Amino acid sequence: MICSLQHGQQIKTYPKDLLKRAGFEVVEPRDAHLCCGSAGTYNLMQPEISKELKARKVKTLEERRPDVIAAGNIGCMMQIGSATGVPVVHTVELLDWATGGPRPRALDDPYDPAVPRLR
Repeated sequence: MICSLQHGQQIKTYPKDLLKRAGFEVVEPRDAHLCCGSAGTYNLMQPEISKELKARKVKTLEERRPDVIAAGNIGCMMQIGSATGVPVVHTVELLDWATGGPRPRALDDPYDPAVPRLR
């Protein structure tokens, strides 16, 4: 879940509910409400704090041993993707796949140079 949805728009369950209804098993990390450190220009204006937040978020995500990390914001995707080997995919890509669209490229071969690694 991304911070702008949780905190700015007060949307806390809809993306997770949609993923569950589409057949995905959704597991949440400890302290899911905490930011990954991207937050607009935060990672540019406060890089040291941003790095600490990123490390904490990635650690809590990886503790759950996910097959994929879903995010709904490109800033979060880039921030988290730069510190994990777990594929990071936009929530809408997963929902599209579940309803007959193409499999997200990041899931096919995470080491394919044609697939951006968000690093």
